[in-house]
Amino acid sequence: MRSTFTIDDELAEEARRYGVPLSAAARDGIATAVRHAKEQHDRAEYAKRPESADDWTPLEAWGESAASEA
Repeated sequence: MRSTFTIDDELAEEARRYGVPLSAAARDGIATAVRHAKEQHDRAEYAKRPESADDWTPLEAWGESAASEA
């Protein structure tokens, strides 16, 4: 997907001066922002309904009961 965005002139000039590739830097920044947003979303969802030991089936729990059922 292609997208257009606006960048501050001074920041763009610094990027050129130091050889920072704008497209790659934008991709990295967006990837970081998305990862951060996912983490915040996951934390908020977990806070609504935290897991407990009762939520796991024996096979998921990795306990002795799971080993004895295998």
